[in-house]
Amino acid sequence: MAKSKKKAETVYLVCEETGDYNYTLRRKSGGEKLRISKYSSRLRRHTIHVEKKK
Repeated sequence: MAKSKKKAETVYLVCEETGDYNYTLRRKSGGEKLRISKYSSRLRRHTIHVEKKK
């Protein structure tokens, strides 16, 4: 049997404080949602960003 490959999908990292879509990345579906500390240019500091599909 042939294994089906999971396709990488585009997800967005959204700032929790401002709601801005600051980063995009491609990753395979499934697994837990990302919660990463990334730089927010509007606030000029690092904030928590969460994964969101558009």
